[in-house]
Amino acid sequence: MAKYKSLFKVRGSIDDVSFYKTEDGYGIRSKSSLDKARLKSDPAFERTRENNNEFGNAATSGKILRRAIIDMVSNAKDNKLASRVTQVMSQVKNFDLTSPRGQRNAAVGILTPDGKIPLIGFNFNRRSSLSEVFQSDYSLSTATGEIVISNFIPTQKLIIPEGATHVEFTAGFLNLDLATQEKDMQISNVENLAINGISTTITLTPAAPAAGTGQSFYLLKVAFFQEINNLQYPLKNGAFNALQILNVL
Repeated sequence: MAKYKSLFKVRGSIDDVSFYKTEDGYGIRSKSSLDKARLKSDPAFERTRENNNEFGNAATSGKILRRAIIDMVSNAKDNKLASRVTQVMSQVKNFDLTSPRGQRNAAVGILTPDGKIPLIGFNFNRRSSLSEVFQSDYSLSTATGEIVISNFIPTQKLIIPEGATHVEFTAGFLNLDLATQEKDMQISNVENLAINGISTTITLTPAAPAAGTGQSFYLLKVAFFQEINNLQYPLKNGAFNALQILNVL
């Protein structure tokens, strides 16, 4: 796709050309001659309609997941999260081997072992993935959702953003049924530590095991703060916060 970069910047349309701006810069595209009525009825576009329907299902599944973890993801996400989650759900959808073409969806794909793989390791903040800030081993109990980080030394086990004085850990245990949208989200205690050379063991225990007939999601969040006059403030509005899906069962 052509990109336009100049001192003269245009937004909107001129004749059959549209000018637009994204975070990557300015772009130009020509208007399509295809109208909606033809797209909905013309047999030549049957496959396009099928693809659009499956894409819509993936977007809905992504929205369900994002809403289910809103209490954890609100300050640990990037501005392209919705599209990235939709892309992952499209991959999950590909493992639906029973539904007709055009009706494949993530709710069926995730029931398979391979269908869970695209979600494992997913980072909700592409600017700060978990592996980029957190360097420690941990243990995860899939029965309770408890995460234990033993012998954790902040100055050795973190990639510390400039200005950070404290770090905060939270675990999440989610049971989510994409088909029925039923969910149970259990969040652990929050452990806030000064970033220093003192070794400690962190135990994050969700309030209860997440219950339901859906899939189990296990999450870990790392958030950074800056202390000024005995008050802690989110570091750069959470730009360096990381939230990852550790496992899906």
